[in-house]
Amino acid sequence: MVTTRFDMDTKDNDWNDAAKAVPELRFLKTLVTGLSLVMGLGMIALVVLLWLRLDRPPLPDLPDQISLPEGARVTAVTFAADHIVVLTEADEVLIYDRSGGLRDRMTIAQPDGMPAQSP
Repeated sequence: MVTTRFDMDTKDNDWNDAAKAVPELRFLKTLVTGLSLVMGLGMIALVVLLWLRLDRPPLPDLPDQISLPEGARVTAVTFAADHIVVLTEADEVLIYDRSGGLRDRMTIAQPDGMPAQSP
């Protein structure tokens, strides 16, 4: 009958023997450990970035007191500190105050050679 003795006081002799026989194994072990740490930190960074980005509340809808010109379709809205800027499909910029009153209206001129957008 063959018995194997496991001594808990000694270090892993197989690993030490292999490391002495092939010195590149210690470098490989260090490299794998370092890459695992970098990958773990990268995953933590991705989770934190997603949590910070997705935690923000969605942008508010266009307030009800703002009335758009007939036939105008909104393509972009910007909420500033004291006014709301609305861009329509007809390349028209409408600037409203916070109470919904139209403050200014302007049309964006198309550069030469650029076709106008069709609504």
